[in-house]
Amino acid sequence: MDLGLKDRVYVVTGATRGLGHASARELVADGAKVIVTGRDERTVAEAAAALGPDAHGVAVDNSDPSAPERLVAAAHERFGRFDGILISVGGPAPGFVADNSDEQWRTAFESVFLGAVRLARAAAAELGEGGVIGFVLSGSVHEPIPGLTVSNGLRPGLAGFAKSLSDELGPRGIRVVGVLPARIDTDRVRELDGYSPDPEATRAANEARIPLRRYGRPEEFGRTAAFLLSPAASYLTGIMVPVDGGARHGF
Repeated sequence: MDLGLKDRVYVVTGATRGLGHASARELVADGAKVIVTGRDERTVAEAAAALGPDAHGVAVDNSDPSAPERLVAAAHERFGRFDGILISVGGPAPGFVADNSDEQWRTAFESVFLGAVRLARAAAAELGEGGVIGFVLSGSVHEPIPGLTVSNGLRPGLAGFAKSLSDELGPRGIRVVGVLPARIDTDRVRELDGYSPDPEATRAANEARIPLRRYGRPEEFGRTAAFLLSPAASYLTGIMVPVDGGARHGF
């Protein structure tokens, strides 16, 4: 299936590893060009080099108020156009209610929530008909995940923002979508499993609760994100798509 991605240009934040990198890789594989971001210049350069000549790296922090304008400008300067953005950011610090400090909450709010709002706002100002704004969120949008209290507090609010944005931008032909990963086999998920006394037993128990009986592969998430950003998904907006192997049993 031709997704219609050839020569389209996307910004993918948090793309040095994990779900952001997997999404950027699938976009490039289908013919798109990408601006990939991360906070560390060396890892950003390495990630872009691994993706080839259709990728360009820019080292920025999502919480930096100047980041959105810099990234949109980079897309135009490097590839001559800007068709959409996938806003991905590393997960906030794990912990239960009593574990997380005010500083951890503030840092996560600036990066996960306000940074995403700024990026989406800047993208909306630049995009025209056919443009798309995607958010990498979490299964915690629908139900809290034990031990991820900060994420549980912020991700659902960002999903609400995304839905409001889809209503506002729809008349301009701009789509807004969310992708909700659950247990995808990334460094982040392995790190979270590692907090338990027996990581292997924890993983086995998690897999037993997933109808497909396994963790997802990063490329499976990446292909879903690439499709949602593509013209092939041109009538999909205001939706939150779970990529969880069937772990969420509600509709």
